[in-house]
Amino acid sequence: MTDFLTNHVTALGTVDGRGTGDDAAARTANGRATARTTGDGPAARTTGDGALARTTRRPFGFGAARRLRALTGVDEELLARVRYERSKYTALGGVVLGTSVIAAFSMWNFATEALGRVSLVALVPTVIWMLFVLNLDRWLVTPQPNARRRVGPLLMRLLIALMLGAVIAEPLVLRIFQTAIEEHVADERTDAIDQLRTNLVRCNPVPSTTRTVTPEGCDRTYVLSFDKTPGERAEELTALRSDAAALQKRVDGDTTRLEAIDSEVRNECRRLIRIAATGLYQRTSECLRLRDKAQDYRTTHRTDENEERLARMNSRISEIEAEQTVSRGAFLEARADGIERRLDEERAKQKEIGVLERMRALDQLATGNPVLFVGIWLVRLLFVILDVLPVLVKYLSGESAYDRMLTSASNSAVKVHDEEVRLAERRALADLEIAQDAIEQKVRRHRAESEATFREHTAAMNIRVRQAVNALEDKIRRSSTV
Repeated sequence: MTDFLTNHVTALGTVDGRGTGDDAAARTANGRATARTTGDGPAARTTGDGALARTTRRPFGFGAARRLRALTGVDEELLARVRYERSKYTALGGVVLGTSVIAAFSMWNFATEALGRVSLVALVPTVIWMLFVLNLDRWLVTPQPNARRRVGPLLMRLLIALMLGAVIAEPLVLRIFQTAIEEHVADERTDAIDQLRTNLVRCNPVPSTTRTVTPEGCDRTYVLSFDKTPGERAEELTALRSDAAALQKRVDGDTTRLEAIDSEVRNECRRLIRIAATGLYQRTSECLRLRDKAQDYRTTHRTDENEERLARMNSRISEIEAEQTVSRGAFLEARADGIERRLDEERAKQKEIGVLERMRALDQLATGNPVLFVGIWLVRLLFVILDVLPVLVKYLSGESAYDRMLTSASNSAVKVHDEEVRLAERRALADLEIAQDAIEQKVRRHRAESEATFREHTAAMNIRVRQAVNALEDKIRRSSTV
């Protein structure tokens, strides 16, 4: 800090024209005492008037407290001047570290749930997320000069902290309510399997005809395919039963009529008449007529053939019914196998419970239970507040002496920089003026030399002209004399 002020005064002295370089530094340091800074606090030692101030520093310790303060972004050299605020920034560093540890635990839960198992691979995103949150919180709580004048950055930091807290809080909430979530998801999956089984049974009934009609509400998802169905022989069986019933009715009518005729025959044929000529007994002519009538009825109505045909039909019906029974059993077995395969496919899709499924289950649990809803949001708000805590602690504690010193040092550095820029500008302008004067002098010298050379050349030419004229005049005179 002393070197900083010394350079500042040196630059100002140079700008004001009172000297540059080491002379200005000597004038500035002459007669002043410089603080010798130690690791525990500022202990002032004076080297005496008329001598340059020398500042010796002992290296700061690398203890746990200093490492925690490093997480707040403070300058240990500047903080040493207000050592009573060290505990404040040490505690703030602990809050930042705690927030990053909570974020790491949250990412660990999220990564293990995403992977479906505990794995060392989850350490990679956990460490990266912890370092990211740690660095981000360090940036959020790092003291800034003129903080009171910068409301916009403050609001932005609070907004970032809130969003970060919401992201970190959700995996932790899912972890807390893990048991209820898993039970709810297991019940949902069981209900889904039962509903699927019901739909598969309803949409794949035992077909009674070759024409299969898909029940209402059944799409291709629930309809199974079969090689053979009991409905293939159903139409033949129905036709045979219809023909057999009609034939049975006809046979029954013929049998009833024939029994009536046979009864008449038996009654009439019991009567015998005696022939006077021979003295023998014989049946009456009516008996013979009724016998002929019964025979004619059997012949014309084909009662024997119909009975044989009806027997064959009944035998065929029995065979088809037996085949239908076997086919129905095979169909039911094939349907059961198909349903089980479909259920196994659905169970295969229901692997480990994912993050989105957990979030949906938690929302469903909270919807039907007001107490659980309030509890979930209280836990969420708790973790959000914990994640926003570094920013809240920083900006609710107000402006400290360190912040004022940092603001003063920053403003002073800005002023020194401005003066240095102005000094550099003046130096550059002076160098330009000197260079411009040198160029102008060079131009004037070159111009004078050019003019002198021109005059010398003109004089030489005049001399040559006069000599030529004189020589010509002498020649003319000599010619005239001769």
